[in-house]
Amino acid sequence: MSTDRSHPVTPGTAAAAVAKWLYLGVAVGLAILPFVWMVSGSFRSEADLFANPASLLPAHPTLHGYIGIWQQLPFLRQLTNSFAFAGVTTFLTLVFDSLCGYALARMQFRGRTLVFILVLVTLMVPFQVTLIPVFIELFHFGWLNTYQGLIVPRATSAFGIFLFRQSFITIPRELDEAARIDGAGHLRIYWQVILPLAKPAIATVAVFNFMNLWNDLLWPLVVTSDEKMLTLPAGLTLFGGQHITDHAVLLAGATISLIPLAIGFAFAQRYFVAGLTTSGLK
Repeated sequence: MSTDRSHPVTPGTAAAAVAKWLYLGVAVGLAILPFVWMVSGSFRSEADLFANPASLLPAHPTLHGYIGIWQQLPFLRQLTNSFAFAGVTTFLTLVFDSLCGYALARMQFRGRTLVFILVLVTLMVPFQVTLIPVFIELFHFGWLNTYQGLIVPRATSAFGIFLFRQSFITIPRELDEAARIDGAGHLRIYWQVILPLAKPAIATVAVFNFMNLWNDLLWPLVVTSDEKMLTLPAGLTLFGGQHITDHAVLLAGATISLIPLAIGFAFAQRYFVAGLTTSGLK
C-alpha cells in the first residue's frame, strides 16, 4: 500500500504559487532589461538612440557600432590585454591561493590560526588603501605600462585563500593518511588527492576572479597610461571621455566584452553553485 499522499491544491496555495512566479518573472525581467537594451543599442544609429532611447528594438538595425569599434579603437589589442590580464592573473590566483589554502587546511605548524586570521583581516582592507603604495613600488621597479605590473600585484587574493581553505577542510583526512602510506608527500597529496576533489572551489574562485579582473577599471587605469596597454573596460571609458561620444560604439564594445564572461559562467555554472554551497558561503 502506497504511503504517498497528494497535497490538495487550495485557492490559497495556488495564489501563492502564482504570486511567487510573478515575482520571479518580474525580478528576472528587471535583471536582464539593461542587457537587452545594451545589445539592442549596439545595433542602433545615434539618431535612432536619441529619437527613442527607451525602445528595446532598433528602428533600422545597423552594424555601425561594431564596425566603428575596430576603426576608432585599438580594439583587438585591448581585447588581448583583457584576456592576458584576467586569464593569467586568474591562473596564478588559482595556483597560489590553493597552495596557501592547502597549507592552512591540511598542514600543522605554529601560528597557522594567526596566519588565517591575518588573511581574513586583509578582506576588510579596501583596495584603494593600498593602491598608492603599490603604484609607487611598481614605479620604482619600472613596471608601469607592462603586463607584469598589471598581473603580479593581483596574483593572490584573500578571498581565494579563504574559499580554498574552507573547501579543503571538508575533505576527509583519511585520504591524506592513505596517500602517505603509499609514500606521497604534501605536494603529491595536494596535486593528486585534494585538487581533484575541489573542482567546485576551483570553479568558484576562477569565475569570481576572472569576472572581477575582466571588469576591473581602476587598476588598469592607474597602472597603464599607454593606449596599447589598456584593457577593454579602461579603453572604452577613455574613449567615451576623450571623443565625441558614439554610443553605438561603446555599447558594441560592452556587448563584446560580456561574451567571455557569459561563456565562462555557462561552462562553470554547475561547479560554481556547488562551490558556494560547500565552502561556507551560504
